[in-house]
Amino acid sequence: MANLHQGKIHFSASNAEVAQKAHKKLVAQYGNVDAAQADVIVALGGDGFMLHILHSTQELDVPVYGMNCGTVGFLMNEFTSDDLLERLRAAEETVINPLAMRAECVDGSVREALAINEVSLLRAGPQAAKLKISVDGRVRMDMLICDGALVATPAGSTAYNYSAHGPILPIGADVLTLTAMSAFRPRRWRGALLPKDAVVRFDVLEPEKRPVMADADSRSVRDVIAVEIRSEQTIDHRILFDPGHGLEERLIQEQFV
Repeated sequence: MANLHQGKIHFSASNAEVAQKAHKKLVAQYGNVDAAQADVIVALGGDGFMLHILHSTQELDVPVYGMNCGTVGFLMNEFTSDDLLERLRAAEETVINPLAMRAECVDGSVREALAINEVSLLRAGPQAAKLKISVDGRVRMDMLICDGALVATPAGSTAYNYSAHGPILPIGADVLTLTAMSAFRPRRWRGALLPKDAVVRFDVLEPEKRPVMADADSRSVRDVIAVEIRSEQTIDHRILFDPGHGLEERLIQEQFV
């Protein structure tokens, strides 16, 4: 990273005790500036907090370097307070685009949200959801009966998507994964790989009898009747990783665990 000449860092921490302690130590050691004046934002927490920081600072065009003070830390670097400036200068940048969700609800309202990992549709009642799937305006599946379905980015492919047995995508791949959860009909249908610029639409069949909710990186919308998802390529999220520990390497490692 080339723009850290004055060492202007903004530190932000989750509410976890370990993250708060790390924040206090790092601020005392390196100082702290407002995010808008920073060369880099250092996020202290887990992957969920990293997603929060990326969403909340997306207008700033400032790279984010995460240090793991949480559990999994897939999007984070190892925590240490030593040699932070040198680590930041040597860090490698990965740029990812979020997904844009547009959800139409039973009451006629429309909700929009961005998701860095995935947009998911989940049954919100005791009965399985019935979904019609269209890609770029063409119906590709008249009816998917399932617990839910999601569209994930390469960065999010190791998260909920992987737990649902979806494929892990290389970070540079210009594709999205559409993955079903507990598909009943077609039996065990796992999903599809789609071009990054594809527009995916889910129409909810029988929404009163089989209610469905939509979720974009934990931003939930209940009682949806249709959800449209596309890659928002006008927004870039810049994430910094220590050399040899970027998303590409982590994606490969995850497949050999």
